[in-house]
Amino acid sequence: MAYQSVLRSDLFDNMTILITGGGSGIGRCIAHELAHLGGEVILLGRTDAKLRKVQQEIEDRGGLARTCVCDIRDSKQLEEVIKDLPPVDALVNCAGGQFPALLSEMSSNGFDAVVRNNLLSTFNVSRTIFDHSMRTSGGAIVNITANEVGGMPLMAHTAAARAGVHSLTQTCALEWAEFGIRVNAVAPGFINSSGFDTYTDERMSNAIKHYPTRMPIGRAGTESELSAMVCFLLSPGGAYITGQVLRVDGGASLNVGSGLYDAKPARDAQIYDGFDLSRA
Repeated sequence: MAYQSVLRSDLFDNMTILITGGGSGIGRCIAHELAHLGGEVILLGRTDAKLRKVQQEIEDRGGLARTCVCDIRDSKQLEEVIKDLPPVDALVNCAGGQFPALLSEMSSNGFDAVVRNNLLSTFNVSRTIFDHSMRTSGGAIVNITANEVGGMPLMAHTAAARAGVHSLTQTCALEWAEFGIRVNAVAPGFINSSGFDTYTDERMSNAIKHYPTRMPIGRAGTESELSAMVCFLLSPGGAYITGQVLRVDGGASLNVGSGLYDAKPARDAQIYDGFDLSRA
């Protein structure tokens, strides 16, 4: 079964698109959709086996994919890998990682590690691709962040890093517009992805169980619903959008705790799930 995208199948023909974090979860879904829409995707990450598995999935469906293994937190290592790539037309910064902990339980090393995973790596890849090809040929960048509005208990380190990426997104959009580069961020809310399978902390498990009922739409989002926004922003349809943080969160960032209004349960909420391998 092919990816069931809402976008035109040849939208990214003859385009090279680099994706960090494409070996699992949301990044994997985005890679599949971009390849289905005609793009040649380059999967960049630290774990060769995971990247090659996704590459094989894409190729089995007739898509084009290649892999590059490196630690994107290491700028020198990254530059060595990127220099041998063809010009990159679009970039999706999806790599990241964090662990649940209250601030009182968090060490400075743990905080720093998460900031490096989520903020420094986004800067490193964006700057390297800018120097590699986008400075001369332009392009589009989408940073996958998180819905940090109002704070994130148990996740202060990643909330701080993602807020930093939001500011970085806006600055990149301003400084790089003259080079024909658009830069946006997509902030997902609760997305039903394999990424949540890594959390074994009881507090996180309970939060994940009850979180969808606390948002206006009343359910978790699908990987496809997030990927569709990313692909649109990279497409010609997003040509007048830059420097924005678009929240794909089922309304979770709204004032759902207002004392002036009791939110009603959502009724018959439409679901879009075009990726049949989402939980494979």
